[in-house]
Amino acid sequence: MTGSLRNELAWEILLATPMIIVFFILWACGFIVTARFFGLRVGVPPAVSMRVSVIIPARDEEHNLPRLLESLAAQSVRPYEVLVVDDGSTDSTAEIARKLGADVIESAPLPDGWRGKTWACHQGALKASGGHFLFMDADTWFEVEGLARMLGRYPGGAFSLLPYHAVSKSYEDFSLFFNFSMTAGTVPNGLAGQCFLINREDYQKVGGHESVRGRVLENFRLAEEFREAGIPVCSAIGSEMVSFRMYPQGFRSLVEGWTKGFASGAVRTPLWILLLVVGWMTGLMFPLLGGMMTGDWKLWLAAYALGAFQVAGISRRIGSFHWLGIFFYPIPLMFFFGVFGWSALRSGKKVSWKGREIHAD
Repeated sequence: MTGSLRNELAWEILLATPMIIVFFILWACGFIVTARFFGLRVGVPPAVSMRVSVIIPARDEEHNLPRLLESLAAQSVRPYEVLVVDDGSTDSTAEIARKLGADVIESAPLPDGWRGKTWACHQGALKASGGHFLFMDADTWFEVEGLARMLGRYPGGAFSLLPYHAVSKSYEDFSLFFNFSMTAGTVPNGLAGQCFLINREDYQKVGGHESVRGRVLENFRLAEEFREAGIPVCSAIGSEMVSFRMYPQGFRSLVEGWTKGFASGAVRTPLWILLLVVGWMTGLMFPLLGGMMTGDWKLWLAAYALGAFQVAGISRRIGSFHWLGIFFYPIPLMFFFGVFGWSALRSGKKVSWKGREIHAD
């Protein structure tokens, strides 16, 4: 071996060694985060006596509502009542809700200082007569016996399920890392806005949705209100209980939705969780960078395989993501970084959602 070849090999080893060490450290961050919510176990109190009012805020949800209402009707444990608050829909939302047996509340005009969703939830809670309120987004639905399982796991206080993402179209695979980040920032001590249960007394104690009337991601703020009032807050992954499909209207709505969510919510995630998540995702890019920088593709393809294996294991718990999106995970990951960066720039500014311009708070 000539001196130049020896020098070149030594340089490659010198460059690759610290990078591979850092990769393994950051790769381990993914397991540290997921250990918090994959191993969660919640107590099982009796649920038979619970009178649950399901409250569904709905704005132009004619395509989503049937699946949710039909899933509620098919449960062996039925809710006490189902209330759909029609938030100024321009489609057949109200008509469909009535046909499927829900009580429809026509929303009053949106007052100054309120968001559409918080105003709709507030009106639903005022009309509800059950002892517990279950707030559900219109794009969610219960799996077979899902409601019974959720009520059986209810530990008291505010309890939410982060729905399993039922991916239908290929563009929805771009939500992979957003779903992971949302789960990491919510479970087990946060509150998911898509599906959460609270008893009437605790809800009224903090002023309900009126206390967070101007917030985009009201669930983050409500969790803080509950905790300050001494009310426990707990959440779990909703796999085999509650599912949803995110942004079925197309790729543009997916970008707008995640921009809105992250522009308003990233700062609410505990700093140490945020650092672990960002560190893990950054580490997942190391195999590509390492291969390009060192030329040792055998080493870095092995690291890439470890990353893909880890992403596959995590993704199957939070959604039905296609194997192609998992195998080529750097593509949805770079998309995540791009939208996350754009969201940071939009924080505190106006973003578009469902035909309304809102301030991302």
